[in-house]
Amino acid sequence: MIDVLYFAWVRERIGLPRETVQTEAATARDLIAELILRDERYALAFADLKSLRVALDQKLSNFDAPLHGVREIAFFPPMTGG
Repeated sequence: MIDVLYFAWVRERIGLPRETVQTEAATARDLIAELILRDERYALAFADLKSLRVALDQKLSNFDAPLHGVREIAFFPPMTGG
């Protein structure tokens, strides 16, 4: 089980701020592939990974990082300062 958090327009497209997912995914990219198979709204949210960032247990990571031992994954658009 892993807690999945969605922020900004990712949350808007999926329609959920967070969910707990049962997964055997080895990486964030694998988890995304599983989610896309669930529903079209996930496919829309994850259509362009270049416009997304991922954090594993609140640490910025990459889509190919292993999920072993991770309790929380978050997906969000790039942030800008201001």
